[in-house]
Amino acid sequence: MEDKKIVDLYWARSQRAIEETSKKFGHYLKSVSFNILRNNEDASECVNDTYLKAWNSMPNARPYYLKGFLSKITRNISLDLYKKNNALKRGKGEVEITIDELSEIISSGNNIDEKIDEMYILDIINKFLDNLGREKRKIFLMRYFYINSIEEISKNLNMSKNSITTILFRLRNDLKKELEKGGISV
Repeated sequence: MEDKKIVDLYWARSQRAIEETSKKFGHYLKSVSFNILRNNEDASECVNDTYLKAWNSMPNARPYYLKGFLSKITRNISLDLYKKNNALKRGKGEVEITIDELSEIISSGNNIDEKIDEMYILDIINKFLDNLGREKRKIFLMRYFYINSIEEISKNLNMSKNSITTILFRLRNDLKKELEKGGISV
């Protein structure tokens, strides 16, 4: 079923909307959540929570790109659960590793000035991503949005781990330069 028709079902408040969403995007959303949580049961719960949040959001939102809309919801729900589950645990999982990789570029303090600059930074990052080639943008998003491991990206794109690591290193440096050009101190 086309995305527009699924959104129309949400707007019509038809229970079929969730069935069609699950058929079309269920497996994909579960993989997004699993990449963060590394737990099938938790990932399934997050996907179910995504359907509920989409159901509650649709009267106020009419997403143009349904897959992106749903994956963002799933990612945020999964990250919240991850933080909750790992608040007292030690050790580094894939989420901490990816956050560490970007922490040198983008600080995440509670400074009010940083909160004000958040939208400006987001704009710079979006422009940075828009100017990347398709492959580099995909690598960046797979790593820093979908929290895929280097191994997963390498396998998915049929590239060596060293190539992926090098590309990510260069992309982080390029992003740092763009942020500095925009007046963001890193």
